This record gives sequence, C-alpha cells and structure tokens, in this order.
Amino acid sequence: MAVSPSPTFVELGVAAEICDALEGQGITRTFAIQELTLPLALDGTDIIGQARTGMGKTLGFGVPLIDRVFDDARIPEPDGTARGLIIVPTRELCVQVGEDLHHAAASTNLRICTIYGGRPYDEQIEQLESGVDIIVGTPGRLIDLYQRGSLELSGVAVLVLDEADEMLDLGFLPDIEKILAAVPQERQTMLFSATMPGPILTLARTFMQRPVHIRAESGEEEATVHETTKQVVFQSHQMDKVSVIAHILQAKGRGRTIIFARTKRGAASVAEQLGERGFLVTAVHGDMGQPARERSLTAFRTGDVDVLVATDVAARGIDIDDVTHVINHQVPDDEMTYVHRIGRTGRAGHSGVAITLVGWDELQKWKMISDSLNLDMAEIPTWFSNSPELAEALDIPEGVEEKVGPSRPVLGARPPRGRDGRGDRRNRSARGARDGGDGRRPRHGDRRRRR
Repeated sequence: MAVSPSPTFVELGVAAEICDALEGQGITRTFAIQELTLPLALDGTDIIGQARTGMGKTLGFGVPLIDRVFDDARIPEPDGTARGLIIVPTRELCVQVGEDLHHAAASTNLRICTIYGGRPYDEQIEQLESGVDIIVGTPGRLIDLYQRGSLELSGVAVLVLDEADEMLDLGFLPDIEKILAAVPQERQTMLFSATMPGPILTLARTFMQRPVHIRAESGEEEATVHETTKQVVFQSHQMDKVSVIAHILQAKGRGRTIIFARTKRGAASVAEQLGERGFLVTAVHGDMGQPARERSLTAFRTGDVDVLVATDVAARGIDIDDVTHVINHQVPDDEMTYVHRIGRTGRAGHSGVAITLVGWDELQKWKMISDSLNLDMAEIPTWFSNSPELAEALDIPEGVEEKVGPSRPVLGARPPRGRDGRGDRRNRSARGARDGGDGRRPRHGDRRRRR
C-alpha cells in the first residue's frame, strides 16, 4: 500500500508569504512534528512538542509563531515591542534558530533579533531600541537586558521554550522562572524538546494553559535514536584513537563530520593532531570567544572545512542536514548526551554513521548507555587503526595512510591563554546580541497575502 505524502504548509493554512519563503528553500511538505503541531499552534493552543533532534522542531514552532505575529487578529499589530519570544539554551542554537526564522519570514517584513552572550551589549541594545518583532535569546542574556530595563517583555503574545530539558540540565530554571513572571499571563506557550523527563512536564504544566502533548514518534525509548543512523561501537586504545579517526575520515562516502571530545583541551588537541595529518579541521569549545566560535561554525557550514571537533557546548547548536559521520572520541557521560550527539547525523531522512571509541576504562559507562537505550551492544569488539574489521565495518579503502597531506592550520585548535596560564574566561561572562532583522517596519492592516 502506498504511503500518503505528508501535507504541505499551504494545505495546513500557513500564510502565503511564509509558504513562498519556505518553497524557495525547497521546503514544501511537513515533517511529522510539524504536521501534528501546526493546526493547533496556528489556533493559539499551548503545546508540548516532542520529536527527535533533526526532525523539524524549529519550523514546528517557528512557522506558527511567525504566522501569528504576522497576521493574527488576536495579537496586537507589531509596534517595535517583541510579540514573539523564543528561549534556547546555547549561543549556537540561538544563531541557528534565528537563521531558520529569518529564512521563513523573509517576505513578511518582521524584524527578528538574536540575543546571546559573547557579544557587546551596545549592539543588542541598539537593535532593541530600533524595534523588534521576534526575539530568539539565551536565558542569561535575556535576564541581563530585562534587569537593565533594555528589554521590554510586556507585549509577548507567543512564548517558546526550545530544548527545555537542556535548559534544566544547565541550571537555567531560575532564569526561566524570572522570564515567565515578566511576560503576560495571557499568551500562547509552546515547549519543544527531543526528550521530555518528568520534571520538565511538571514545570510545563505550572505555566501552560491546558497544553496538548504531541509526540511525533512511538513512545519506545529506542525510537530516540535515528533509524537511519548506523551505530558502530568498539574498544580503542587511548594512544591509538587519533590514528583510528584519521582512518575513519578516509572512509568512502564520508562528508561533513563532527567529532565530539569530552573536554576543551581534548577538543583542541584532537583538532590539532588531525590538522598535522593534513585534514581540513576546525574546533568549537568553551574557551573560545564567541566570534571565534562563529567563525569555526561558519567554516564548517560553508564547507571550507569538513571536520569539526567539538565539546558538547555545540551539540545542540549545529543544524546541518548533510553531516554523514559523528565520532565520539570518548564515551558520553550518559545516554541522553549520546542521543543528542549522534542526532547530528542521519537527519531529515538522510543516512548517517555514528562511531563511538570506547576506552578500556569506559566499558562500564558504555554498557549503561547500551542498556538504557536497549541497543543490545554491551559486548563490543576491540579494533585498532590497522584492524581489517575496522576497514570493513566503515568502508575504509585498503592501504590508506594516517597522513593525507601537508600539515594544515586549525581554526580554534588551542584555547586562548590568560595571564595566569589557564584558559581565558573573560569572554564567558560577556554576553551580547547579533541582529538578524532587516530593519524594516512591518506593514499594518491586513498583512497576509491570501491565495
């Protein structure tokens, strides 16, 4: 029996301007989470949305938010005070969500601003004073600006919490509660995340009005791992891991690749060693200033480099559909970190490969992850960089060498140094915003172009 195609954004009643902008990016039909949430969200219903990473949550909340701010009689005309607010846990995710919303709202004249740490305050204050309609921001910087009197939240009609479980893990709950107290009680609230632990559901129901909980997949735990992702796990000696990775990076069909390291120093070291072997590599870690992190991510997105070595700070901020391989240099600390890491590949229907190198001292940790996710992979083989089994499992050509060319510089390989010899932490406390808007005033009256 033929499977019916998912409905288009047009069929679900999305404004023509938004549909045209999406179609210009090759997006016409909805993913499951979008198909389920759009009719309710467009009507102003509070929603708890759950779907795996990479399966369309951003447009699931972004499209109805733009549509309602753009042309919903129940929401006052835009007047330079934010009508929509999206809260995200990390700077990288803030940038990515802001870009996605810009593309979707390109024909609406709505002004979208991203607010996150690591940027000068003056930039964002100037943008807020010039007028914004939708804000995407991280909790800490939003609170800073609100307490300074630079951020007006009294006009927010649609509030979104994205990756709520991550915000809970990062300790943002007090900031979230302050923001919730500052926005109007009469509003639409949408909460989206890949996972939805009990504390998040309890929190949601304290500030949401009769929310509808939508899951885009089955309730089985193993569904949190993409079916399109091939998982390869094996024991690897610590001294051989970079050599193993150098071989993996020469596998047939290998495209953009993300390597996750546990520490900032580890990410810098792995990137540097791969650069010495001739690979095009960049790095992202917490000791890098925000401009440097953005340059690294931009280089990866544009294809100037095809290998990104990152700590988990970047795990939820990279939204690129064609990442072919994810490599865990060490075993993640828990099963959810594993899910989020390997969720960078096998996205949006693409196939992908997730590889985990398990050290001798990490066997128990891996067993716990395997058992928690019902992977049935607790017993794993031991492979070295020259093991024929490794080459066979990952389609690595016979006879490849570790070094593929002359040594190359690595963007962000070494953490910046402060005068005390440790990583410079001054940039951590600096927060800022990057304007994503086009500076134009929205049209008034009936702004929606009818089909």
